[in-house]
Amino acid sequence: MSKGDQILDIQHVHMRFASKGLVVKAVTDVSFPVMEGETIGIVGESGCGKTTLGRCIVRAYEPSEGKVMYTAADGQTIDFLQIDKATMKKYRKEIQMIFQDPYSSLDPRMTVYDIIKEPLVANFPKMPKKEIERRVMEIAEKVGLNTTYLKRYPHAFSGGQRQRIGIARALVISPRVIVCDEAVSALDVSIQAQVINLLHDLQKELGLTYLFISHDLSVVEYISDKVGVMYLGKMVEFAETRSLFSHPMHPYTESLLSAVPVADPTVKSERIPLEGEIPNPANPPSGCHFHTRCRFCTEKCKREVPEYQELEPGHYVACHRAQELTLRGFTYE
Repeated sequence: MSKGDQILDIQHVHMRFASKGLVVKAVTDVSFPVMEGETIGIVGESGCGKTTLGRCIVRAYEPSEGKVMYTAADGQTIDFLQIDKATMKKYRKEIQMIFQDPYSSLDPRMTVYDIIKEPLVANFPKMPKKEIERRVMEIAEKVGLNTTYLKRYPHAFSGGQRQRIGIARALVISPRVIVCDEAVSALDVSIQAQVINLLHDLQKELGLTYLFISHDLSVVEYISDKVGVMYLGKMVEFAETRSLFSHPMHPYTESLLSAVPVADPTVKSERIPLEGEIPNPANPPSGCHFHTRCRFCTEKCKREVPEYQELEPGHYVACHRAQELTLRGFTYE
């Protein structure tokens, strides 16, 4: 497989949770392709389903419906959601995840060395001890960890260092796809920049493919090749990063972009606030889910579910009025 070939194809994924007689529709009919070596950013407000989608893709959750077609290193194309446990173990090492919280995602009873080596032991039980040690040291250096501290426990490290440990744990078995679930949201801004640049450099060096989940559009704009915007479990817009930021076609995307801070004190930002709260996913509104907060809402929006369609090459939108609205994007210098 070469860069630019399709490595993942997310097809009509649904995730429903049943609780106390209610069915919560966390993810509803989400589809998009992922190409080898690119970064797909997934953005949206808290509760929109982006983390749930990421966990469905790595099969940490068992989706209610849908397919995740994966073209593996051996050339086989498989539905990652339908394979049995034995087959899944064979391919799981190719799709890994970096978790949001660098504190709770690391076992406090294990040393950093043991945390990083654990995936090697689980996936390559016959790997010699010396090879394990060599691999752990190599990946620790690659992510910027001081190898003399590997026998320490996670509590001895800062948040940024802990996230580097999480990155090393994900990379140690040489995956091809990594789902980054809010990988920098718990870090200070300066540390965020360091980790983002690290991820960017590792992608170039190792040919990685990222699914980058975040609520921070500034970070997503910097690292992503394409961006998908989710609202109440649905993908409402998907396009190349520059196209989506400069020319949004969904009112929700426009509102999110208006909140992106501009690093210039002389520029007065014009926010487009969203009125009201996100609707209950256990009882979503009829028609377009966004109509209760949309300033362009019509009666058709309240009655009919908008079709998710390609309105421009590579630019997908789910909005009845997308072709008639002129929305304000993020201004590039």
